[in-house]
Amino acid sequence: MPPMLRWLLRRLLLAVLVVAGAAHAVFFAFALLPGDPVRSVLGSTSPAPDVVAEVRRDLGVDEPLVVQYGRFMGRLLTGDLGDSYQLQEPVAKVIGSQVWPTVQLAVAALALALVVAVAAAVLTAGRPRARRVSSALELVAASSPAFWTGMLLLALLSFRLQWFPAMGGSGASGLVLPAVTLAAGMAGVFSQVLREEMERALEQPFVATARARGLGENAIRLRHALRHGLIPLVTLAGWAVGTLFGGAVVVESVFSRQGLGQITADAVARRDLPLVTGVVLVSAVAFALINLLVDVGYRLIDPRIEQRSMG
Repeated sequence: MPPMLRWLLRRLLLAVLVVAGAAHAVFFAFALLPGDPVRSVLGSTSPAPDVVAEVRRDLGVDEPLVVQYGRFMGRLLTGDLGDSYQLQEPVAKVIGSQVWPTVQLAVAALALALVVAVAAAVLTAGRPRARRVSSALELVAASSPAFWTGMLLLALLSFRLQWFPAMGGSGASGLVLPAVTLAAGMAGVFSQVLREEMERALEQPFVATARARGLGENAIRLRHALRHGLIPLVTLAGWAVGTLFGGAVVVESVFSRQGLGQITADAVARRDLPLVTGVVLVSAVAFALINLLVDVGYRLIDPRIEQRSMG
């Protein structure tokens, strides 16, 4: 078997294990939580015992845990995510109707964070005064909670200056503030890591050789130092995909924006196991695929990585 194919099969197997682990974690976490999902479905009313028993039978939670687990895994193996307890709709349909706004937000935030980080690192690496100012701003951005950043942006740019819609905005204008909120912390971390790697690269002998050949400072930064700093940045970008969803839950709540974050928060509060499972599995699949792309990106940036891993 060719080494590249063997490596790809290993990565795909790992991705399957990640998704399977996420599914098991959701099921057993819900099984251990106190409370009755039937009461959450019925709400604050006080139904008759026979109604409670009927709903419990319809949901399948009246059976032993081992039977519930077998049925749960059997549905997943056939691609059936079941129906939402609360919405009484197929989980795939609910997620399909809400996934696009979250994808838009995640992609916009990640792209913005990468652009800001690369610009900040290229402009400040090896320049002490600019580095100090940039580091202070990055520390503030990275340490600020997303809900605080979102509220600050709302107060200044929506309520005071009225440049952007305050709540539930659609289109490009409604995406700006949520994307900036979600990107701020990532950009702070990205730029710090990238600048450190670039400064390390600027001290290497090949940079002195490039300067001796008459290559300009900007060309050295963009062609040589930036490329050497991209590998840890790619690693962080892959890690960020795992945190984007958690951040989206907060950001979508702050800006009253449609998306997976809102329905996940409601589903967890109401113990809607099928819907939470579906969202977690979608997130796990996205995380596994992004990490696979990150590994491929390593090999495009530095072919030596492929040679070491294949050898």
